[in-house]
Amino acid sequence: MTDPSFSASLERGLRVLSAFTGNRSVLGIADLARAVGLTKSTTHRYVATLTRLDYLQQDPETRKYTLGPRAADLGFAAIDSMDLTRLAGPPLQALADETGYTVSMALSDGPDVVYVDRRRSGRRSTLAMDLNLHVGSRLPAYCTAMGKVLLAYKDAAELRQILDRIDLARRGPKTITNREQLTAALARVRQGGVAVNDEELAPGLRSFAAPVRDRSGAVVAAVNVAVHLTVAPAPIEALATRIEPPLRRTTTEISRRLGFRPMSSE
Repeated sequence: MTDPSFSASLERGLRVLSAFTGNRSVLGIADLARAVGLTKSTTHRYVATLTRLDYLQQDPETRKYTLGPRAADLGFAAIDSMDLTRLAGPPLQALADETGYTVSMALSDGPDVVYVDRRRSGRRSTLAMDLNLHVGSRLPAYCTAMGKVLLAYKDAAELRQILDRIDLARRGPKTITNREQLTAALARVRQGGVAVNDEELAPGLRSFAAPVRDRSGAVVAAVNVAVHLTVAPAPIEALATRIEPPLRRTTTEISRRLGFRPMSSE
């Protein structure tokens, strides 16, 4: 029985728009007809309407189509209406449950990081730990994994200004207190995509962090998994093997929810 509230024409038009994806961003009528399962003439009718309304645009030379400004505006409006922490919440909780460790997300504020989310495992595992941190807590960026991620992706001029304001005081047994060494560490973060804090903030505390990107590709946040030697005395390399894959998956998923689409060659 046909649902009288269902518009088949609207559904077909939306299917045409949905055919445009990251690796299929330029399509001709024949491509679209195959993708949506319609005849070329029917597809052309929908495409002509969508083009007239600026949801699609046509290249006059190739005669092929791409998404138009109205479609982009809709996508950006949808993303902008979603709160970062709401989008990130389920993946962060899943990461905490998978690893059994405490998971946090932070934003950059000059020389500091500001915690905006913090999750513990629903399994109530003894691997979870509480460092008396909460949403709104601030820590120095230079000696935290999330801070190093957020510093690493600053442009050179902004990074210099921030480092000029930082007193590289010793906070833990392995704190980096030399500016050249810190700069080299940040370069390694940019190259590898993950930052490691090995007792740089406090004795026994180790953590791993990775970047979260928005639709433009800019790093807007960092996510970390924190581990203490008392509950995980394994070598840092062994912890990295276990923690980095789910951490990367999580930040990739949060970035995807924010609209980030990496180049297909990446």
